[in-house]
Amino acid sequence: MSQSLATVAYLGAAILFILSLGGLSNPETSRRGNLFGMVGMALAVLATVFGPRVSAEGMAWIVGALVVGGGIGLYAAKVVKMTQMPELVALMHSLVGLAACLVGFASYVDTSRPLQGAEQLIHEVEIYVGILIGAVTFSGSLIAFGKLNGRIGGKPLLLPARHWLNLAALLLVIGFGREFLRAEGIAQGMLPLVVMTAIALLFGIHMVMAIGGADMPVVVSMLNSYSGWAAAATGFMLGNDLLIVTGALVGSSGAILSYIMCQAMNRNFLSVIAGGFGSGAPAKTGGATAQPQGEVTAISAIETADLLREAKRVIIVPGYGMAVAQAQHTVNEITKALRAKGVQVQFAIHPVAGRMPGHMNVLLAEAKVPYDIVMEMDEINDDFPEADVAMVIGANDIVNPAAQDDPASPIAGMPVLEVWRARQSIVMKRSMASGYAGVDNPLFYKDNNRMLFGDAKKMLDEVLTALRA
Repeated sequence: MSQSLATVAYLGAAILFILSLGGLSNPETSRRGNLFGMVGMALAVLATVFGPRVSAEGMAWIVGALVVGGGIGLYAAKVVKMTQMPELVALMHSLVGLAACLVGFASYVDTSRPLQGAEQLIHEVEIYVGILIGAVTFSGSLIAFGKLNGRIGGKPLLLPARHWLNLAALLLVIGFGREFLRAEGIAQGMLPLVVMTAIALLFGIHMVMAIGGADMPVVVSMLNSYSGWAAAATGFMLGNDLLIVTGALVGSSGAILSYIMCQAMNRNFLSVIAGGFGSGAPAKTGGATAQPQGEVTAISAIETADLLREAKRVIIVPGYGMAVAQAQHTVNEITKALRAKGVQVQFAIHPVAGRMPGHMNVLLAEAKVPYDIVMEMDEINDDFPEADVAMVIGANDIVNPAAQDDPASPIAGMPVLEVWRARQSIVMKRSMASGYAGVDNPLFYKDNNRMLFGDAKKMLDEVLTALRA
């Protein structure tokens, strides 16, 4: 394949990637967007493999890598459950960061392209920045993976003087960068490069360890942005225009998504990086440790079915508890049963429900819940007073009225779904444990709220059986 034909193929792939992002922004067009992304990636890989920069000797290695990587991807697609998608995404981000580091070191020791003057300086800056971003992405994503799958606790690790430690790490990175650019020869420059890589790896670990469980959706989108910039840096190192464009698309879209997530939690990006939110510590309300504000009223599955059956309008709020119990299919069956009885059913989705952006949308789409009844928070929040029943399935912080009523609450100002404004709310939980933010939820004690305790899947199965009876 000639260079001009490869360039045209890269241009086509870039256009398909842009169309893919546009399609993924809406559940109704997400399948088409996903298809555009797959076709674009296939076109990019073929243009690279059969392009002029790949020799016949290297073809066997590339084909072998494609077979191994494709096999691992196919296996993961078959065995990874939908509830494990957040940690899979974090793991994939770590691989992008690792690739950026390896390509950076390979580019530095590569002597096949002798460079001089400003060209060499620019190339070394690309290498240094690419490895820096890649190392932070790699280690940070591995810690995020551990937190998401439960191997690492959600409580933030807040070291003494941690901000000064981060500042010292930044100054060291700048200092070693100066030494790296002034080095004469690969051997002399390798030491500052390796030291910077170690510092970046430690910084990635420290940064994500200091972030609490409540901020994990923001962390996932943030690492998505980092992986994009790492890919763009790799493109600069390799002189690959498509990789630069693709990395910039992923990096910028991840940054925008992080901003949206922060807005949804009434947080700013710097406060997320500073960490501490979601520590699991006892909440403070009015200067004292939060105490139960009344008695909760329990409800049975049969009584829940009766309330749903008699309602004219029901709003369902899914949370991570639904994902853990894998109850989305039962929820869809309940939705069908209620709609068959003439009940209007809608779903209210908070931007940070679950453990990654769009987590609840993906689960509901997998269960084939109609797209047109799945509403975002801003679209449906004003409709709760008109709902006869608001049913919360495994959510906590995103339906906490303390965000509006208690200025001293750690989640004060965070936009929440106002389920307490419905005529009757039902909260499904295993226990009275607090959410990731570690604060008590006054919703549980309101007069118009009922608590349905137990495993979400088991309880919903009982509700469905009662509805059908």
